[in-house]
Amino acid sequence: MEAHQVIEQTARNAYGRLLSYLAVNWRDLQAVEDAIGDAFLAALETWPKIGIPDKPEAWLVIAARRRLIDRARRTRVSESALPTLIAMSEDTQRLASSNTGFPDERLRMMFLCTHPAIDPAMRTPLMLQTVLGIDAARIASAFIVKPSTMSQRLTRVKAKIRTERITFELPDAEEIPNRLDSVLEAIYAAYGSGWDEAASADSPHRRLAEESIYLGRLLLQFNPREPEVNGLLALMLHCEARAGARHDEEGNYIPLSQQNCARWEQSLILEAERYLHIASQAGEIGRFQLMAAIQSVHAQRLWTGQTEWEAIAQLYEGLIRISPTLGALVGRAAAVAEAYGSERGIALLEAIPSAEVVSYQPYWALAGHLYKRMQRKEDAHLAYSRAIGLSTDISIRQFLNRQDAEI
Repeated sequence: MEAHQVIEQTARNAYGRLLSYLAVNWRDLQAVEDAIGDAFLAALETWPKIGIPDKPEAWLVIAARRRLIDRARRTRVSESALPTLIAMSEDTQRLASSNTGFPDERLRMMFLCTHPAIDPAMRTPLMLQTVLGIDAARIASAFIVKPSTMSQRLTRVKAKIRTERITFELPDAEEIPNRLDSVLEAIYAAYGSGWDEAASADSPHRRLAEESIYLGRLLLQFNPREPEVNGLLALMLHCEARAGARHDEEGNYIPLSQQNCARWEQSLILEAERYLHIASQAGEIGRFQLMAAIQSVHAQRLWTGQTEWEAIAQLYEGLIRISPTLGALVGRAAAVAEAYGSERGIALLEAIPSAEVVSYQPYWALAGHLYKRMQRKEDAHLAYSRAIGLSTDISIRQFLNRQDAEI
């Protein structure tokens, strides 16, 4: 493999680990990002000449750490900066000369991003970009805003961190529950970003789904009885169990209701059910538990051969009371349409303010499906056209085109 390919692959797979490893000790996010960027530039210049190092991540960490030390000496950021970096240097050299990998500090770094001085609305996007390496455009898609808007917001947050010299500190034990929601949201958003790329096992975004489950497991070790942590892990595992059934052998997209249950991974479903049971024992209903419960009802088709849409509709009602997100509102409309008829479903769908759904693909895909059922052909064509235009996955575009052609 050529040096440029290794650098690109390392950037995709290890950027968050490298940043978190350095940032949890240095605590200056902008300085660490700059140092890692310089390290990658140095790799691009030197690796083609000297060859690819045996441990690319170690080489990059050492290069970034050198730049941080140079910066500390030049700017005299704080009295404690240099000793800290020198101690890190010794740790880095030791890790680089052994078979031990760098500690995965991403979960710790995610809690650092929940600093009280950071706008709560921007904590999750900040984690997604800096810790999990998701670009601003994909983050914007997850939050249903323009990419330019999200990019500007992230730039302002980092500028605030730099100008106000916000020091990243781990929260005290009593503070963690108040900061947990943002961490859960970031892991869930990262999983959703990876889930969108399920058709390609080699996609870097698909690997992000696997990394999200890994972080969910780490978080569970950190707080094994927290119901929402169990709920989130159950939710991701239920979805992951069906990943292989979302496309046929030719790569055609298959919606959940038409999937072959035999292709679902039963071991993941059973594991998800265990976590959901643990969550239920706490007696505290939360967003992720309800979302996992909805997926659990879908999973029961593996054993019963049918989907209990009335139960799913009821769970969505509970979810909307707690978290009336656009996704939950559209999901409720879909479940109600299946349980009680397309007319009731479309009524719920059309009640959602139009300004909120302009760029929300699932809304238009469902609208096309329900209009088609109701023989509202012109409305169905328009909705399918909108959904196709908003779809980034080619297999979903092809599926929607086929549905549209059948009208």
